[in-house]
Amino acid sequence: MINWLEIFKFDPIFPIMTSTNKAILYHSSRDLLDENVEPIEILWELDPVKRILRKQLKDGSWKMPGKPDQYGENKYLVETYKMLGLLIEKYGLNKNNTAIEKAAEYVFTCQTEEGDFRGIYATQYSPNYTGGILELLIKAGYENDSRVKKCFEWLLSIRHDDGGWAIPMLPMGVHWLEAYKQADPIQPDRSKKSSHWVTDVVLRAFAAHPSYRKYKEAYEAGTFLASRFFRSDNYSSRQKPEYWLKLAFPFWWGDLLSSLDSLSQLGFNKNELQIRKSLSWFVENQREDGLWTLKNLKWRGDKEVSKWINYAICRMFKRFYL
Repeated sequence: MINWLEIFKFDPIFPIMTSTNKAILYHSSRDLLDENVEPIEILWELDPVKRILRKQLKDGSWKMPGKPDQYGENKYLVETYKMLGLLIEKYGLNKNNTAIEKAAEYVFTCQTEEGDFRGIYATQYSPNYTGGILELLIKAGYENDSRVKKCFEWLLSIRHDDGGWAIPMLPMGVHWLEAYKQADPIQPDRSKKSSHWVTDVVLRAFAAHPSYRKYKEAYEAGTFLASRFFRSDNYSSRQKPEYWLKLAFPFWWGDLLSSLDSLSQLGFNKNELQIRKSLSWFVENQREDGLWTLKNLKWRGDKEVSKWINYAICRMFKRFYL
């Protein structure tokens, strides 16, 4: 068996371990170096966590600064999703933390009878945000919650014939603002082509769940996703192939790293053609300092984001090669 670190031209762990960020060091020591670490709760007391939690509202949500709702969108829900991503992915908070429990219950108030989380696109379906939120709830310890099962059932019910997902209004050619004004959600046409970046985000939820990651539908969706690597998306404002290489951590939009991260948990093999080509891109484009040159990140204010990206790349490679 090849040591996964031998794949790289330059040591990708060294620049991570030179960080002074305690959360990066914790996750890297545990997940990359297999070292014994203290209980995760030690990260919950860090100053960045406290700053985020100070802004949490009484109902468990967070308010998006400076952006009032204009067309009926629930900006509280999208900001709560964003904050949960930081707290859960970087600092390992889970439902044993009161703040996460409150936030989760707020999110569940946004779940419809159908099973989706609605409001970010006003009255319209949002399989991408639904999948992204679901992923974080699972990682926070809600994998056995009946509301999580209901959400998965909804996602499976709107899956397209080609194996992936799309935001229903886009294949139908309906403009966002026109869709927001409609009282009822536009129903999906499953015969239409899927969006690979939407499929990426939805698939993260399946990859995070110990049971649903084994579903044949998840593997089929992963097959569709891999077939789209470095190609243009069928819809969306992030349509050009270059968006595959605009990475972020915590993951936000679909990109090459987040896609491979999911596929590494769904039983895909590193030697499959599209996966092998994609892994090779990371090897070939690594800098001599062990890092990667990144473009248009979601978390531009995070000075350590390049090291978080290194951590996520290493974690993904380790899964594929072990």
